[in-house]
Amino acid sequence: MSASSALPLPIELSEWLIACAILLLGTVIQGSIGFGLALFGAPLLYWLNQDLVPGPMLVVGMSLPLLIVIREWRAMDVQGVKWTIPGQLSGAVLAGLVLAVVDESLLSLLFGVLVLLAVILSALAGAPRITPGRLLSAGTLSGFMATATSIGGPPLAIAYQSVSGARLRASLSAVFVVGAFGSLSALAVIGRFGLEEMLIGLSLLPPILIGFWVSIYTATIFDRQWLRAAVLGVSAVAGLAAIGQGVWG
Repeated sequence: MSASSALPLPIELSEWLIACAILLLGTVIQGSIGFGLALFGAPLLYWLNQDLVPGPMLVVGMSLPLLIVIREWRAMDVQGVKWTIPGQLSGAVLAGLVLAVVDESLLSLLFGVLVLLAVILSALAGAPRITPGRLLSAGTLSGFMATATSIGGPPLAIAYQSVSGARLRASLSAVFVVGAFGSLSALAVIGRFGLEEMLIGLSLLPPILIGFWVSIYTATIFDRQWLRAAVLGVSAVAGLAAIGQGVWG
């Protein structure tokens, strides 16, 4: 911990305040359309202070979806989630095996291109029909991408783009809670998540709560007319970010 730190944590007060501002905006985005906090926040927090990721980021990344589930659980696609979660878990395991033999930057580039292709096809041909097979495939791709590139939301969001905002947010959030819990458990096993990381994550919950409250109002705006466009737009940004990560490392 820095001698000049004003917090009983390995981050400066100025860094904590900047992190809160980043997470506040990311929370409003995800609380409005169902995903985007990790996409927006993780790279900036890593640049700000590497102690903020992955553990503390996952703490807030699990807390926000849990709040969304509590808010909109009645709209959740329970049957769809039952297909999606096994896919996500198997995708994470598969990614671990593939990453052992394939360069991470190559995978990031590949999946960035695939996400952009999916966005283009969705924009031209319309939203795909939701089926158990497509949800299983989207969950698998999401788990693979989350493990390989830290960007796992777009495949699921694209699969659910034709449903109501509440249904999309509740369904994706349920999957994200399970995925974040699994990731934190894995980090704890390998010694990369403990009391210090937990305290940092808990210290960053105030902007999550404020952003979640703001998103109650912003979500209604997207629900009326902008949800599908926002999903495809944020997914396109995610695809570009993955391509950039693959090209520049």
